Amino acid sequence: MRFLCLALRAYALVVFARVVVEWVPVGDEHPVGRLRRGLRLVTQPVLAPLRALLPPVRLGSVALDLSPLVLILVLNLVAQVLC
Repeated sequence: MRFLCLALRAYALVVFARVVVEWVPVGDEHPVGRLRRGLRLVTQPVLAPLRALLPPVRLGSVALDLSPLVLILVLNLVAQVLC
């Protein structure tokens, strides 16, 4: 059970890292770009279905994707209940 709790919290940190790294404007061959690709590879299978359920929130001409925030909240809630 302890491993599951650690895995849930670690995955929440990975999702948060993806959110932060997505804002860094570098190419794919830059070390941060490679990190971004790796984070996308790990988080996309969970975020894609969530994005299908949650449409982006429109703020004028900007669309805000709340799926990473919802995923982090759900992961933390599950970890809190189980741990």
